[in-house]
Amino acid sequence: MGTSARTLLSLLLGLLLPSSSGALGASPGLVARITDKGLEYVAKEGLVALQSELHEITLPDFTGDFKINHVGRGHYEFHSLDILSCELRGSALTPLPGQGLSLSISDSFIQVQGRWKARKSFLKLQGSFDLKVKGITISVNLVLGSEPSGRPTVTASSCNSHIRDVDVDMSGGLGWLLNLFHNQIESKFRKILESKICEMVQESVTSDLQPYLQTLPVTAEIDSFAGIDYSLTEAPRATARVLDVMLKAEMFNREHRSPVPFLAPVMSLPEEHDRMVYFAISDYVFNTASLVYHEAGYLNFSITDDVVPKTSNIRLTTKSFRAFVPLLSRRYPNMNLELQGRVVSAPVLAFSPGNLSLAPQMEIEAFVLLPSSAREFVFQLGVATNVSATLTFNTSRITGFLKPEKVQVELKESKVGAFNVELLEALLNYYILNNLYPEVNDKLAQGFPLPLPKRIQLHDPVLQIHQDFLFLGTNIQYMRV
Repeated sequence: MGTSARTLLSLLLGLLLPSSSGALGASPGLVARITDKGLEYVAKEGLVALQSELHEITLPDFTGDFKINHVGRGHYEFHSLDILSCELRGSALTPLPGQGLSLSISDSFIQVQGRWKARKSFLKLQGSFDLKVKGITISVNLVLGSEPSGRPTVTASSCNSHIRDVDVDMSGGLGWLLNLFHNQIESKFRKILESKICEMVQESVTSDLQPYLQTLPVTAEIDSFAGIDYSLTEAPRATARVLDVMLKAEMFNREHRSPVPFLAPVMSLPEEHDRMVYFAISDYVFNTASLVYHEAGYLNFSITDDVVPKTSNIRLTTKSFRAFVPLLSRRYPNMNLELQGRVVSAPVLAFSPGNLSLAPQMEIEAFVLLPSSAREFVFQLGVATNVSATLTFNTSRITGFLKPEKVQVELKESKVGAFNVELLEALLNYYILNNLYPEVNDKLAQGFPLPLPKRIQLHDPVLQIHQDFLFLGTNIQYMRV
């Protein structure tokens, strides 16, 4: 029975709490909100899982003494108990404001068969029996918390169980004799089962579920050098209709994690309940990602003549620059050029109602490739552009796409005199639009995972863009094995 209790509670909390060291009390980068509709679905799926698991459990033996007039006292034992059928007809999972969740199972039925044996002095009897347990009701309050590592904690603060009726029918040698005092046996069965149910729930929470929660990872891998921290920033927060789970949701470099120089914004979530789950995803998530990839040099690039289209009117050679940078071709005749670009600082993705945008600033340095294989700096360009962003969601991940406008180029420094940058601007527009951004978009298309348990998929998503955060409403589906 302990295994099944763990199965139900693990599924319930697994659906609710992400598989996730956050600083307690810090503003979260992501809030996962489970509404009353979501809790209703979780309770329904948990009941299905428990009902399938009940056939696998081992029930304890029951022993006791009996007394019959003119016969005297004896001893009986019920063993080899197997569940024949069960109907778990009602379940509810509701927020427990200020604490966590209240779980209840009601009006359920279990039929058990097994063997019995009885002993009176030297007389030993045995046979089979059928046990029907009707009107099973269980209610348990779960207090949800978090520990310094950012993992969730759970304790059962109270548990109550009630069984309306127990019916035992015994057969076998002199089974009719035991049927004479079946009321005593049924009463004892009911009392033992009622106490055992809550005992097993408490034991399951303490010995199975809580240790299981301690094994949950608090980070997820994005790629070979980036990860995301999904640790809790505080204990899950229950109100009258929702359960909010606050997550750090900070991207980091897997090789050398460093402090983020900015804080997550405070998010004011809309009061909506049409979907099972809502995710409030702040700009902190995306901007810590931008910081990681910028520091890793992922946004740097290099352009040489061999990547310039054969049909281009301008080549990355000093000869090609002769018309508009004459000093360059005279000082470095018939030599190749290399342009090295870098983003000046990590691009900041700005969220405003209905809009996502960023304005990356780049610097491009031009070098002459000397015959000695050395490189010599000749000029520096400043490059600015505005970029609109689109975010989409599949069944488990957030993906993105950048749509840049044309770049604007200015000459910032030159060792070969002033010159017109229009031709270079055309070349850079071609390269950035056809090489750099497609590469970035390929990375964004891989996306990053939402904090979902295994076998949970999203459907019917609705996306809103608010100041400083995205608000994704979605229904969930548990994919049974």
